[in-house]
Amino acid sequence: MEGALVEVEADNSPHGNPGIFIVGLPDKAVDESKSRVRSAIKNSDLEFPRGNVTVNLAPADLRKYGTYYDLPIALSCLLQAGQLDAVGDLAKDLFIGELALNGDLRPVSGTLSISMLCKDRGIPNLFLPEGNATEAALVSGVNIHPVKNLKQLIEHLKGTQKIEPFVYEADFFLTESNFLVDMSYVRGQEHAKRALEIAAAGSHNLLMSGPPGSGKTMLAKALPSILPRMMEAESLEVTRIYSAAGMLSIDQPLINVRPFRSPHHTASGVARIMVR
Repeated sequence: MEGALVEVEADNSPHGNPGIFIVGLPDKAVDESKSRVRSAIKNSDLEFPRGNVTVNLAPADLRKYGTYYDLPIALSCLLQAGQLDAVGDLAKDLFIGELALNGDLRPVSGTLSISMLCKDRGIPNLFLPEGNATEAALVSGVNIHPVKNLKQLIEHLKGTQKIEPFVYEADFFLTESNFLVDMSYVRGQEHAKRALEIAAAGSHNLLMSGPPGSGKTMLAKALPSILPRMMEAESLEVTRIYSAAGMLSIDQPLINVRPFRSPHHTASGVARIMVR
């Protein structure tokens, strides 16, 4: 949930053994970025540094995981090899994204938390895959630059073709809510509906007991439809959880309906927490 800044730096030794080595507690996904970065640079009409390339992910005692580091690793290698003369100070900006072999950028999870981190740390610009732009733009005060591929980003950093910041739609939070079951759909069950109304009004817990097929699950699914509408801060908090879990849809980047979870009654406490 909470983001952490990682600085990516590279060093090139032309006389060392050819290859790229990543240090700084990388996991398997980060270590495999070596092949993705090399192919993406080559297929973007750029030259990968010759000789030995060492990439350091700092702080070195923080475990690194995921494919977020593909893009910053590629930029560090190009800067070290003199392939990129960027305009401005790249250390003041944040770059994330998974690289395809042809240089395209693929979406990553947890973008909302990363955008919040940029706002908290005063980082003005966030460069990320185009598919994550809407999600990241939910946070105001950060310039979101959607990037299609590595070549486009290089042209932007050289100042030849600018990537315009993503424009956030002001009425985004006013979209209609879609509930699994609306309370108005339920016929009968007057006592159960009255209990749900009291629980919703007073923020109480509710225990429903009855034979299978009597409508307990349906009534539970209808409960969010009579709860107060989520405020902006609540929507961002729920969306942040879905984003970190990789469950956020690109078509619906904001969760504006109170979530309903339905674990099996035999599930353990750990399973209930981890249920998807």
